[in-house]
Amino acid sequence: MANYSHAGDHNILQNVSPLATFLKLTSLGFIIGVGVVGNLLISILLVKDKSLHRAPYYFLLDLCASDILRSAICFPFVFTSVKNGSAWTYGTLTCKVIAFLGVLSCFHTAFMLFCVSVTRYLAIAHHRFYTKRLTFWTCLAVICMVWTLSVAMAFPPVLDVGTYSFIREEDQCTFQHRSFRANDSLGFMLLLALILLATQLVYLKLIFFVHDRRKMKPVQFVPAVSQNWTFHGPGASGQAAANWRAGFGRGPTPPTLLGIRQNSNAAGRRRLLVLDEFKTEKRISRMFYIITFFFLSLWGPYLVACYWRVFARGPVIPGGYLTAAVWMSFAQAGVNPFICIFSNRELRRCFSTTLLYCRKSRLPREPYCVI
Repeated sequence: MANYSHAGDHNILQNVSPLATFLKLTSLGFIIGVGVVGNLLISILLVKDKSLHRAPYYFLLDLCASDILRSAICFPFVFTSVKNGSAWTYGTLTCKVIAFLGVLSCFHTAFMLFCVSVTRYLAIAHHRFYTKRLTFWTCLAVICMVWTLSVAMAFPPVLDVGTYSFIREEDQCTFQHRSFRANDSLGFMLLLALILLATQLVYLKLIFFVHDRRKMKPVQFVPAVSQNWTFHGPGASGQAAANWRAGFGRGPTPPTLLGIRQNSNAAGRRRLLVLDEFKTEKRISRMFYIITFFFLSLWGPYLVACYWRVFARGPVIPGGYLTAAVWMSFAQAGVNPFICIFSNRELRRCFSTTLLYCRKSRLPREPYCVI
């Protein structure tokens, strides 16, 4: 058994009031409960409901698994260290393993959110390519790649490339951020910041794409050529179809109708179905962007504190700010279930019908019709 501490303001740490300790334990216990139970319920829903067995929800299931790993394994050790008066009593190897799992979960979430942003752009901008190429096996390959990259980022400090140690001010085992000349933690933080920046840029490009497609261009009326009521030419697509299907056509099939099925009702329904899928993809994209935004917002103050330690020599980070930043990073593991339920109508419906067994709320969809 060993008791590790980080060089810092020990007088402040020793004078922590019982009320502050109680608030820390209560909030962390709530985060552990919500992080484990909430993400486990979402995971069960994604596995049990077959209508959710498709690309975006495979990635959401992987994110839930990462948050469960962090909440169920890493946070109980933080809870124990706070209960023991900001002391670590489990040994050096255990500290490195817990720090490795925490950093692994952080980098995994960042990498996965970046991959999700790319797939969301493909789903909106290149929907046909997205539906054909992003199969179960493609998603599995992306998930394996993300875990491999995350392990590659989190494992070197175990071998003392950088340092994993118990940080008493944070009540957790993680990177020991010192001056950028002392260890290699700056490179890890820069890569994390670049990943988050790239994710925001992809979503920004997606927003511009959707905004540009909303601009309506004026209708260009082009005269059509008529031969026995069979209009053809650049502007004859609608008129030729209407005349030919009404029985007024004579002679060969107009050029504008070659290769087009004569069942207009089925074609109209197919167009409406594609439009409905497009709206669904937009709602899913909005949900994942909210998840990304909360990840950046909750981890941002802690990243600022890490850069402060690396570059600032004189001033010490205020204890209140550091505690709030650390607990905000902990809270990130428990916010995703709330975001999924409140921002995704499809998940709410599946949650009520699959897990709550509210069968009366499941109404059959009305068939598409063309007016």
